[in-house]
Amino acid sequence: MAYFDVPEIEYNRYSNRQLAAVPLAVLAVALLVLSGSFLVYGTPVPLGMDFAGGTELTVQTTASADEISAAFDQQPESVTGAGGENQYIVQFASTDSQSLREQAESNLAQDGDSAIVQSISSTSASFGQGSQQTALMGLVIAFVGMSAIAFLLFRTFVPSIAIVISAFSDLVIPLAFMRLVGIPLSLGTVAGLLMLIGYSVDSDILLNNHILRRSGDFYESTYRAMRTGVTMTVTSMVAMLVMGIAAFLFGIDLLASIGIILFVGLAADLMNTYMLNLSLLRWYKFEGIRS
Repeated sequence: MAYFDVPEIEYNRYSNRQLAAVPLAVLAVALLVLSGSFLVYGTPVPLGMDFAGGTELTVQTTASADEISAAFDQQPESVTGAGGENQYIVQFASTDSQSLREQAESNLAQDGDSAIVQSISSTSASFGQGSQQTALMGLVIAFVGMSAIAFLLFRTFVPSIAIVISAFSDLVIPLAFMRLVGIPLSLGTVAGLLMLIGYSVDSDILLNNHILRRSGDFYESTYRAMRTGVTMTVTSMVAMLVMGIAAFLFGIDLLASIGIILFVGLAADLMNTYMLNLSLLRWYKFEGIRS
């Protein structure tokens, strides 16, 4: 396996408080963003149609995005390219799909012989709320299951809680990013967050295992874990970034959102694993055991 040339960071130059300060500060800002969003908007992150309810139309028209927005009695939530020429996805908070279809067919210019409304789907608010609760329950179960595995593997409080805190931060930071850039929470982005839990626990368990269960001094074990962990994470980051850019260029918004969420989450994972988790492990290794 080829490894990235990871420089040997002189961790002994920094105290545990200094190492933990940056990731904890970023986590605090992320929590502040989510809390402020909840107080102002009623939800920590914007909700997509899957969870908030609404109607989605795929239209084929020679009209521009601005003309599409003006063609309806109510302002669309979003108008985005659907990947095909002159094809757009238009989303509304309303669930009156019949009225929206009639407005589209009456007010939008036809593109050749193609039907103006290519497809239409509607989700009721009650069904969206049920989907939201199910998705959030899935996230909670996945996180609790990951935490239980961490405690079963290491059977000591500090190494296990280090994994849990790092994974929690790896979830919270991308959620705050979603609020800041306006990426809605949908079934697709929830799937991306579930993937992020798996990525996070991999790198954290790798670090803990090298330091606590393998031979060699603390910093030598850390470097060995970083060679593998950083290689895995950076490779995944590059793949997610390429996927996100390609999906954006082709107008596939869901894949673009998943790609950027995973990229941000994996970048946070690098910081949390090799600063926050490491500082807790070093405290436990050199001070916690003795006390």
